[in-house]
Amino acid sequence: MYSVGFDNEKYLRLQSEKILERIGMFENKLYLEFGGKLFDDQHASRVLPGYSPDIKVQLLKALADKAEIVIVINASNIDSSKSIGDTGISYDDDVLRLIDELRKGLLYVGSVVISQYLGQPAADNFKDYLESRGVTVYVMHYIPESDYPSNVKHILSDKGYGNNDYIKTTRPLVVITAPGPGSGKMAACLSQLYHENKRGVKAGYAKFETFPIWNRPLKHMINLAYESATADLNDVNMIDPFHLEAYGVSAVNYNRDIEVFPILNAMFTRIWGESPYRSPTDMGVNMVGHCILNDDICAEASKQEIIRRYFNTLLDYAKGNVKRSAVSKLELLMNNLGLSPDDRPPVTPALKKAVITDGPCVAIELPDGTLITGKTSPLLGASSAALLNALKLLGGINDELRLISPTVIEPIQRLKTGQLGNKNPRLHTDETLIALAICAATNPSAEYALHQLPRLADCEAHATVILSQVDEDVFRRLRIHLTCEPRYENRNLYHK
Repeated sequence: MYSVGFDNEKYLRLQSEKILERIGMFENKLYLEFGGKLFDDQHASRVLPGYSPDIKVQLLKALADKAEIVIVINASNIDSSKSIGDTGISYDDDVLRLIDELRKGLLYVGSVVISQYLGQPAADNFKDYLESRGVTVYVMHYIPESDYPSNVKHILSDKGYGNNDYIKTTRPLVVITAPGPGSGKMAACLSQLYHENKRGVKAGYAKFETFPIWNRPLKHMINLAYESATADLNDVNMIDPFHLEAYGVSAVNYNRDIEVFPILNAMFTRIWGESPYRSPTDMGVNMVGHCILNDDICAEASKQEIIRRYFNTLLDYAKGNVKRSAVSKLELLMNNLGLSPDDRPPVTPALKKAVITDGPCVAIELPDGTLITGKTSPLLGASSAALLNALKLLGGINDELRLISPTVIEPIQRLKTGQLGNKNPRLHTDETLIALAICAATNPSAEYALHQLPRLADCEAHATVILSQVDEDVFRRLRIHLTCEPRYENRNLYHK
């Protein structure tokens, strides 16, 4: 059964107070770098059961009259094949989605910033498109790696940050966010501090990072789950040595912030005259650790997230999206914690069913811990069969009852293999749900089964083969946490 380990309301209150306090440290102008995701923060909701995936938006709504939002995207990520894990869409499309969602919530999006700009045609096209839709766009130019971030004198000059566009803002809290890591959020904040200082404004900077949790132990499961989520970035949690030296208190941060802090501090000192921060942990505004209700629940959820990340990294490696080193890091973490893939409940039932049926299978763990499976048949794929079986059990519907008549499925199959030229006649999950909706018009059981769909949210699923993109997307939309064995059903090289 679902258990709560995190207090949303307390977090909303404490985090809002802390941000307002940080604004007051400066001349009523704070650039707040938002780490992680504004929307759909599924990682946080999985390791902190009870955490709302959209709580950051709720937080911004509470500060709506003081805040404006600037979205940063790296020019190299525009029009690339790289997509964002939990949403499955590209970085540039996610910028558009973010703007739409923020506006729906009556939040003010001031502008979009394209970072590391080198005149890329795709970046120019994206800029033109945004501007044609009334979105203000600024550009931050690429600074060579030989200069950034160590050459402070060059960076804090007219040839460094001075060469970037000045982002015009009107509110005391400027939230700098991005669709994913490596977008240039911190550089955007520091560039603005430089420009604001030239204009006589002592603006401030702070970070809003959910993970790692600074006031939890270095090897706490929640912090280890964060390491597992960033295996491809080579992030490593560390004790903040600057914080320990300054205050005699252990605090957890991660390697990139610790490594770059001396340089950041030098920049702060040059811009402000003196730095208000004595450690990278000081820069953070993070009250998550104060809002954990049940440490055991969150620790257990984090173990499951580590296993989930292990499977997802294996999947990315099989698809050629990450290096072998990312897999090795997860394997080492799993071994050190004594975790096994079999510790994920739906894994063993799916694999056993696949052996029995000699074909792909999917297992789903329901909210009460019940495990159901689905196999491949002439009519349905394994994912479709598992979904229907889960809906039957949730609705108390007789397992022998056909929710979708073969007379409905067969015309769809003829269309797929005929005019549409699809080699696989079996129904994917989206086609199955549409067929179920059609049957619901005349079949009360099918209608009742459809009403069970929301109850699949936060269920766990495992497939014995890599699923099609269509099936992955449907599981994602239903908020079912899916993992797959890292192998394709066939030996083809093209699997789109």
